[in-house]
Amino acid sequence: MAAADALGTALADAGHRLVYGAGDVGLMGQTARAAQKSGGETFGVIPVHLMSKEVGKRDLTRFVVTENMHERKKVMFMNADAIVTLPGGPGTLDELFEVMTWAQLGLHSKPIVVLNIDGYWDPLIALIEHQVANGFADASFLSLFRVVDSVEGTLAELSRAR
Repeated sequence: MAAADALGTALADAGHRLVYGAGDVGLMGQTARAAQKSGGETFGVIPVHLMSKEVGKRDLTRFVVTENMHERKKVMFMNADAIVTLPGGPGTLDELFEVMTWAQLGLHSKPIVVLNIDGYWDPLIALIEHQVANGFADASFLSLFRVVDSVEGTLAELSRAR
């Protein structure tokens, strides 16, 4: 939660707009609240079927309700300048691997940053390295994203990409 709070504040302070899944729970909700508290612009996208489960955060700068998950991801991606991944679960992995695959296919060149707080993503990074070592992914796949261990590192990557 501390990293989510710090990330929301840092994004707002640096003039970045937060584009996210519009929930008011967990790390995404904390990131949005921190960005708002620091005067940042927030753009949330949520499918209608998750409005109650993820507690749709309606007090955002922009709040979009989609029909389904595919549309949600498309709208978020189209409105984002970069992708930052905090620790998360299956939905986070789904979103991360989709944008990584699109980058691999040459469909975009937006920066992808994996915020590896306290080594949370170490097993995932090891798995991707295992795929490369065994020939299931090209070594260039590892260059499609940056792994950082701090909010400061995340902001440095975003600044480099501007």
